[in-house]
Amino acid sequence: MADPASSYAPPKGATGVLVLADGAVVWGHGFGATGSAVGEVCFNTAMTGYQEVMTDPSYAAQIVTFTFPHIGNVGTNGEDIESKVEGAVGCVVRETVTRSSNFRSDREFSEWLASLGKIGLSGVDTRALTRRIRQSGAPNAVIAHAPDGVFDIPALLQRAREWSGLEGMDLARRVSREKSEGWAGGAWSLGSGYANDAADGRPHVVAMDFGAKDNIFRNLVTAGARVTVVPAETSLDDVLAQAPDGVFLSNGPGDPAATGEYAVPVIRGLLDRDVPLFGICLGHQMLALAAGASTTKMHQGHRGANHPVKRLADGVVEITSMNHGFAVDNSNLPEDIEETHVSLFDGSNCGIAITGKPAFGVQYHPEASPGPQDSFYLFEKFVGMLGRENA
Repeated sequence: MADPASSYAPPKGATGVLVLADGAVVWGHGFGATGSAVGEVCFNTAMTGYQEVMTDPSYAAQIVTFTFPHIGNVGTNGEDIESKVEGAVGCVVRETVTRSSNFRSDREFSEWLASLGKIGLSGVDTRALTRRIRQSGAPNAVIAHAPDGVFDIPALLQRAREWSGLEGMDLARRVSREKSEGWAGGAWSLGSGYANDAADGRPHVVAMDFGAKDNIFRNLVTAGARVTVVPAETSLDDVLAQAPDGVFLSNGPGDPAATGEYAVPVIRGLLDRDVPLFGICLGHQMLALAAGASTTKMHQGHRGANHPVKRLADGVVEITSMNHGFAVDNSNLPEDIEETHVSLFDGSNCGIAITGKPAFGVQYHPEASPGPQDSFYLFEKFVGMLGRENA
């Protein structure tokens, strides 16, 4: 990395660049889509699942630095996609993306990225970039790819500096579906694909889509629910008109306080009516806001598939998958919010339950199968709460 004053001319062979708002310039080899995109640079420590990461709506407006060096070597396929809406705008990797070698692959990673309009940058010292993020926080930046290696660095730097950043930004509107629809499909298995479980007679879960991962809905189905997915801005009356036995609050990108301006009143209305609630990630944060807590922007965030979380009720440690740059502030939780889980990395909040209400949430992603089954019990717990007397 270098300051832009000495880096206007790219090194020989460079076809990609990452320009940070603080003036650092990171050169490399571009792949995937051409052009440029602005976002917040974060890092993810997972060794697998790059396709799911790049299609997770929670990564909207973010550029993902993968700490695992060999990204792209198993290619891509049509089954490992979390959502068809916006995900990460680009990625930064250490090694050059080679041809894939996996029996499930049907498309090369670079070609797949290009088809989605996402930019990749390889040949980067991702350890150094990760250390920079850990020390200085997640920076705003522009990632760019030009096969001819010609870049207007001052213009890219200005764009990075003028971008407002994620704090105060509501992105759920951008990634949520536009209309309500029933969900079909359960868990995936090798050789069979996604299960097609019957829904008749099952308790009905209305899932509010703030940028949801599809695998969450599959896990709700596997746990025994019938699922209807509704847009992020669905009103309380419209949610209740679906006659839910319970309501799920999904993950999503952006600042929970911003999305909460329209979502929190709905969640409060559901709490007042004792409707069972389960929130994951952004949904967990907005459940906390609805109960009187506050959220805060994290220094570097938590992103990876190896995060240890302690369950306070019995001391059990779950290995979890995480992707969040905001957190519930556990330094001043209201009396009616019980903290149920904490991160063993930094003590930050990872779970809550609302006293006297059938409502709980976790900061991590149980549907991502870390552990690999450490956290599936949460789906079973929620569906187990959905007796018809709660409808």
